[in-house]
Amino acid sequence: MTHTIQPSNPETTPAPDTTDVPAAAAPAAAPASSAVVPAALKRRIPKYSDLAPLMQFKKPEFSKEARLKRASTVWELRDIAKRRTPQAPFDYTDGAAEGEITLRRARQAFLDIEFRPGILRNVSSIDLSTEILGKPSRLPVGIAPTGFTRMMQSEGEYAGSQAAEAAGIPYTLSTMGTASIEDVAAAAPNGRNWFQLYLWTDRDRSLELIERAAKAGNDTLMVTVDTAVAGARLRDVRNGMTIPPALTLKTVLDASYRPAWWFNFLTHEPLTFASLSRYTGTVADLINSMFDPTLTFEDLDWLRETWKGKLVVKGIQTVEDARRVVDHGADGVVLSNHGGRQLDRAPIPFHLLPEVRQAFEADNTDAAIMLDTGIMSGADMIAALALGADFTLIGRAYLYGLMAGGRAGVDRTLQILEKDMARTMALLGVSKVSELTPDHVRLLGK
Repeated sequence: MTHTIQPSNPETTPAPDTTDVPAAAAPAAAPASSAVVPAALKRRIPKYSDLAPLMQFKKPEFSKEARLKRASTVWELRDIAKRRTPQAPFDYTDGAAEGEITLRRARQAFLDIEFRPGILRNVSSIDLSTEILGKPSRLPVGIAPTGFTRMMQSEGEYAGSQAAEAAGIPYTLSTMGTASIEDVAAAAPNGRNWFQLYLWTDRDRSLELIERAAKAGNDTLMVTVDTAVAGARLRDVRNGMTIPPALTLKTVLDASYRPAWWFNFLTHEPLTFASLSRYTGTVADLINSMFDPTLTFEDLDWLRETWKGKLVVKGIQTVEDARRVVDHGADGVVLSNHGGRQLDRAPIPFHLLPEVRQAFEADNTDAAIMLDTGIMSGADMIAALALGADFTLIGRAYLYGLMAGGRAGVDRTLQILEKDMARTMALLGVSKVSELTPDHVRLLGK
């Protein structure tokens, strides 16, 4: 029989069966990796020369300057202020009316937004300057009028006006301030000073204040219109808040661990309403005796005829009223619910802002729109500017700085807010205030 031998095909020939091959005949295992362990990953005992650069323990600093420098937000300044200020003046600043619902909602409104940044923009230089009521301001924020300011800290209005002057922004003195129109003008002679007016039932007293403000160089009169009667500020009621503060057992005990405040209070000029006659009594009694519940738009006409500078109406809470005060001669409005200190559950200025801007554009008016209430950061200000505000005002925010460290504390507040604003604008891809638009902000839930 003839056998034909075919050449083997490696692709078709099956592999030999090695089932019964002894273990010794199996292929050898792959050798272990010979990779070298990097020197940086080898364990070693640290040398002192390696540790020395890491062991840079700072000497504890307890000075006012160091304390303020550590604060990087207005909220942190508030914490310092609370530790250093007796309860009655702190609560007067920090509190609001009734259940304080309006104040909480106003602050929450700024949190309930979404910024919408643009990318690939040149933001190497940020310009925060703007123009308000015909004059420049280095920052888009001014200091709002606050009453009894020297009660919060002895430097009071002097610290606020001088800090504003140094920052290149407007400062507004309250009718219920504890420094006179003339003294504030002398303390900040190169500052832009505004005067806030409550129209009294006694028009002669109002006229006297208007004339003094004009003579002292104030270029803007800000009339407040949301105080027909006093709001129910319950913290003040519970604290027995009076002007000057009464020395009760409670206040003496409260002062025992805040000696610096009392030392300053007792060694400076007694606390009075510098623009008014000497007054003693509760805050609510003063407000109810001074404010005029019969105030109407006709009184605004009288003011417009009397005051030759810029006229701003503060306390606007509806679109209709914003339009009406402009029709009666106002050069600007402040959307404000008095910091939540009058009517609780009042409209939130930040929510009202887009509607007022839309109405003013429809009316083709160039009246300025300013906004206060709830602002606690530079990002809040940028959001307001983007949604249509021309300018913002701060009250509590600067008072927290004042209570935390006097003039230096107000300076620190403005530094924090300026840094916040510049950073927020850069991250939004915006280099000038004028470039902010509603497209940069979205109201969540809207």
